[in-house]
Amino acid sequence: MQRMVTAILALTLASGLTAGCTKQRVGAEKALAQVFISDEQENQLGLQVKKELETKENVKYVQDPAVVDYVRSISAPILAQANKDRSGVKWKVNVIDDPKQVNAFATPGGFLYVYTGLLLAADTEAELAGVMAHEAGHVVGRHSARAMVNAYGLQTITQVALGQNPGTAAQIAAQLAGGGLQLAHGRSEETEADEYGAKYAAAAGFDPRGLISFFEKLQQMQGSQPAVLKWLSTHPTNQDRIAHLQKIISQQGLTGGRNAPGGLTAIKAKLPK
Repeated sequence: MQRMVTAILALTLASGLTAGCTKQRVGAEKALAQVFISDEQENQLGLQVKKELETKENVKYVQDPAVVDYVRSISAPILAQANKDRSGVKWKVNVIDDPKQVNAFATPGGFLYVYTGLLLAADTEAELAGVMAHEAGHVVGRHSARAMVNAYGLQTITQVALGQNPGTAAQIAAQLAGGGLQLAHGRSEETEADEYGAKYAAAAGFDPRGLISFFEKLQQMQGSQPAVLKWLSTHPTNQDRIAHLQKIISQQGLTGGRNAPGGLTAIKAKLPK
């Protein structure tokens, strides 16, 4: 069984590499990840990452139900849209209590994390929605799984996928918790997540330009507050990327009416600065 899986994936990878085209390479990586790592295996890995975050990274979750419920209410219509592209994900949204971290990230299995520092930095619900939709795009695109294939190789990931290497599975979880595999997202993955993010935010009723305004805001803050802008360190942006997102929104006619502070103002008032 293992030989057969390895052979299939090797052929898939070879077809992507010999094509010499970024889109074909990305497609090959995605096919590899989908065959190697099932939705259930991704979920188990996400649970391991969550355990690593809680025990070794010492993250503390917000306990105020009003804050947690609000973030989940913003995320819910976005995740409903994401499920249309990848139906096997069981989403879980967590709010980390750390006002010094302007950050959000996703891990395998549909685990989404957002820091209170990012909630404080956002000015509108569309900006928060854009970030959450972007992170959902990473999950739909199987970007962490693709990063695992690139980082650990065919044979090792085959063993992990077949449940034959629990030690490596724990190592991968620890690396994800520390941000290692998140940093492996390349330009193509970030572009794909941007496109998913604009699509999901608009379909959920939010202004898809919220992600653009959040990018621009963080770029302006970067010089004066470099230590807190963690989201930019794992999601590097530039004018080309913003221009591409503007082009996608225009070409696809993406619109959404929610682009005001809304309930975010009251939630921010509850958070320690």
